[in-house]
Amino acid sequence: MSLTARRPTAAAPPAAGPGRGKVERQWPLALALLAPAMIVVFGVVLYPMGRTLVLSLVDATSALQTEFTFSGLSNYTALLSNSEFWATVWRTAVFTVFSTAVELVVGLLLAQFLNQRIRGQWFFRSLVVLAWALPTIVSANMWRWILHPEYGALNGLLMHLGLLDSYKDWIGGPTQALFVVALVDAWKTTPLVAILLLASMQTIGDDVYEAAAMDGAGAVRRFLSITIPMLKPAIAVVLVLRTIEAFKVFDIIYIMTRGGPDSGTTTIAFYTYLQAFSNQEFSLGSAAAYLTVLFIFVLSLVYLRMLRTDSGGTA
Repeated sequence: MSLTARRPTAAAPPAAGPGRGKVERQWPLALALLAPAMIVVFGVVLYPMGRTLVLSLVDATSALQTEFTFSGLSNYTALLSNSEFWATVWRTAVFTVFSTAVELVVGLLLAQFLNQRIRGQWFFRSLVVLAWALPTIVSANMWRWILHPEYGALNGLLMHLGLLDSYKDWIGGPTQALFVVALVDAWKTTPLVAILLLASMQTIGDDVYEAAAMDGAGAVRRFLSITIPMLKPAIAVVLVLRTIEAFKVFDIIYIMTRGGPDSGTTTIAFYTYLQAFSNQEFSLGSAAAYLTVLFIFVLSLVYLRMLRTDSGGTA
């Protein structure tokens, strides 16, 4: 009796179950639910970006202009060859570095304080968040009146304490005004930095500090050798967020100084506003806006590379 080898039969395709048909019937509903968000994204993000790109490549003096003369990259070359534009970029860089550095140092110390087991801890945390919770227009106007050269509260306090002989114009000079406004920006956003770092601090176990204390490490040594190294990922994230936000600062400068004195606080975002709405050079303003996006994109790439290197990945 001979044996014949059986040929393997091909597996039958899986039958369409009831779940697959249900998914196919529900996709119109899913599309309908997504439609409002898609419309908002298109109207608020995609269309303005496309419109701004078109304006940066033509010769336009109004955002509502319908007939254009194509100018190519002439608006970009005009900006890149303009010394005033590069001075604006330099001021923006100084503002960003100073504001971010103050926020990181003060926020780190503040987070360390809030991480201690003290009575009324909830009160101090609520008090810290208050400055960040204030709308920017409120805090900027508040500091504008505090720093007023004639009847500001800061001058009155310092004169009452005998630290000043006469009222001082805190934002009267270009360089001085830039650093003062950067400090106001840091005052507004340092609480956010502190809360983010505090959240990361609370993931560090007490046993690590106890072991270091048993080895004779003091409070400062534990902070430098344990807290700082273990906060590096959180610090990198804070640097990414705050650098990008500080680089495109506009509202505080608009309210406090209007870019003055002598263009001392004119950052790249405020320069874009002046070109588009004050000088009616919408093409130059649009090109400046896209150059700002390019600068922020390069900064983001640098920080993402830092994050990948810090996490042990390959760049």
